[in-house]
Amino acid sequence: MFRVTRRYQFAASHRLYTPLVSEEANRRLYGKCAQPYGHGHNYVIEVSARGPLEAHSGRAVDLAILDELVRRQVLEPMEHRNLNLEVEVFRRTVPTSENLGVEICRRLKRSWSTVFAGDWPKLETIRIQETSRNAFEIRADEVE
Repeated sequence: MFRVTRRYQFAASHRLYTPLVSEEANRRLYGKCAQPYGHGHNYVIEVSARGPLEAHSGRAVDLAILDELVRRQVLEPMEHRNLNLEVEVFRRTVPTSENLGVEICRRLKRSWSTVFAGDWPKLETIRIQETSRNAFEIRADEVE
């Protein structure tokens, strides 16, 4: 069994803010990330899938198929966007990197079986590098 990890990048802005609490509470909760005009990141996303080596191709994951899926489900809808305003789910959910990981995983899982026929490969993890100090990882089997 092999695990294959593919790395992607996109730039986006966001503001960490919830309307459920006051501006002051948001500043305490999210610090400088609650600034009214938001801020941006150059996100590095790692998508890992696992599967057995296919005898006829010598590969465990068709990277062209994975690239196209990530392009359609993640990069196109999020690249150079204000996540709070331009990505529907984040109009009602705080766009933390944890929530971004959940959303990316949901988007990939929704289309996974239509682009990868059969039982393999399986989506395994999504890892987001937000800054040089902050990385977030979620297992696909933990996301509905």
